[in-house]
Amino acid sequence: MTGIDYKAVGLKAGLEIHQQLATKTKLFCNCPTEIREVADSNFEFFRYLRASRSELGEVDRAAAEQAMVKRRFMYKAYDTTCLIENDEEPPMPLNKEALEVALKASIMLNMTPVDEVFVMRKIVVDGSNTSGFQRTCFISSGGYLDTDLGRVGVDTLCLEEDACSKIETKDDTVVYSLDRLGIPLVEIATAPDIKSPKQAREVALHIGTTLRALGKVKRGLGTIRQDVNVSIARGARVEIKGVQALDLIEQVVENEVGRQLMLLEIMDELIKRNARVSEEIVDISDVLKNTTSKVVKKALSSGGVAYAIRLSGFKGLIGKEIQTNRRLGSEFSDRAKRASGVGGIFHIDELPNYGITQEEVDAIVKKLDLGPQDAFVMVADKEKKAKMAMQAVMRRAKEAMIGIPEETRGPLPNGNTEYMRPLPGRARMYPETDILSEEITEKMILSIKQDLPELLTEKKERFMKEYGLNEELAGHIAFSVSNDLFEEIVKAYGNPTLVARTMHGTLTELRRDGVPVENITDEHLKDVFMLVSEGKASKEAIPGMLTEIAKEPGRKAEDILKKLGISIMSEEEVEKIIGDIVMSKKDFVREKGDAAQSGLMGLAMSQLRGKADGKLINRILKEKINEVLKE
Repeated sequence: MTGIDYKAVGLKAGLEIHQQLATKTKLFCNCPTEIREVADSNFEFFRYLRASRSELGEVDRAAAEQAMVKRRFMYKAYDTTCLIENDEEPPMPLNKEALEVALKASIMLNMTPVDEVFVMRKIVVDGSNTSGFQRTCFISSGGYLDTDLGRVGVDTLCLEEDACSKIETKDDTVVYSLDRLGIPLVEIATAPDIKSPKQAREVALHIGTTLRALGKVKRGLGTIRQDVNVSIARGARVEIKGVQALDLIEQVVENEVGRQLMLLEIMDELIKRNARVSEEIVDISDVLKNTTSKVVKKALSSGGVAYAIRLSGFKGLIGKEIQTNRRLGSEFSDRAKRASGVGGIFHIDELPNYGITQEEVDAIVKKLDLGPQDAFVMVADKEKKAKMAMQAVMRRAKEAMIGIPEETRGPLPNGNTEYMRPLPGRARMYPETDILSEEITEKMILSIKQDLPELLTEKKERFMKEYGLNEELAGHIAFSVSNDLFEEIVKAYGNPTLVARTMHGTLTELRRDGVPVENITDEHLKDVFMLVSEGKASKEAIPGMLTEIAKEPGRKAEDILKKLGISIMSEEEVEKIIGDIVMSKKDFVREKGDAAQSGLMGLAMSQLRGKADGKLINRILKEKINEVLKE
């Protein structure tokens, strides 16, 4: 949805940035923070988890919903994991190295650290923690950062252990890897001061580059994750969990605002129609006993049932698009899948389809006694799962009549989102009794302040002075996530302006042209500039080389250069080609004089682009033209 007036709709957004730290050991044990191949696993075990009451006697709503579906959790262990990850041994004291990094980040974000750090347990029953909870500790609060659209508060910074990584889901078993569990990470939460998608991206970039400046953070896919909290005036707070790509943040915020606006339109129409949700779950197996629908036929033949519910006033609205290729029916389906594990649902707005005929639709309508504006939703599966699915759809349909539900959603590759679970409540957190607290002294803070890394604004000024970059280019590079890579390449191979323009300009242009630049690694860029510095490739060859590397990331830069046939020519070869061009255009040169150079440059570049440096081509062309003019 484009053209949204974010101020008019009352957009409020906040970010939670999760960044893994590159410490020597994990947060509560001495295991290395090494990511392993699943094939290296030398031991596995399983767990069943359930939601338990907190110290206040409450059960967290998110944990309760996740525990409704009974799943078996299988864990892959390694020779680099220990009994603490297995939850078979008490945790060790808090990692001091990780605490120091968290305090440095706090000070750089203008935050006030606490006097004493206490570890808490945060209930998680999706299997991503063997213990059923994640350990976290509150480090600092009350910070801020400045953006082009105004100041944004930084409310909290926490230090916590990362969760297991999910490998696969097989039937009712979820397989996790223990290598990531316990890696220290910082969680930085902003205030809901963000007023536009563009500002959300700017804030994420600012925090990300600040963390990178610390030099103690991990890099690569999955090492930094952004959670985006979005609400509008008539809507509700929705948390989009785990947005990994910085470039996706703007789209996620825009799409969520659009989703909430469309759901509000649907709500208004439902109220106008006096819509109602029936509490009765009707068995329609007899109506579909001869169906050709593969899904329904499979369920019924294996002893399952087909159930349907009546949604009065919902016809035409379940199929209404709320995001690209997602409808209110998609929201119903998400809930049913999460609550019961069914493969999906059917609803009246998409039928007849999927092997269900018009005659069968008419029979269901008749059995449910539906009116012209009434709808039905149906499912076919084992009786218990089917009933749970229909109950979940009922709950979501009722919510559609009263507003936007507060919930946690997961990002999809196109910036849309899908339902994950309800927002957690206060019952989720309670004290950790196995770990002593850590005092934060004034002496410790003073020592950390004397060892802070260079600020990004200082880095920009230094890039201008040290590398001769103009202010705009220096700013783009200094505030990018690749500022340290820029310096590494320049120190090794020189050409700071060329490196900066390639990293900021060329890669951006290639991305816009549809080139998968995400496949280009730091090592690829280093190899390209090494070839340029060694005189094996010209700077004009860089865009073509990067394009091919993005398409074939497994090949070496030198092999790509040979494939393109643009290895750099010797000066003698360049001189001969340009000499032939000038000799063939002697009359033109005599007629135009020195002005002939601009006209012949195009001819020279058509033969030499990527094979010779532009300055060399320009110099030799000028010399050859002067030779003709002196004849």
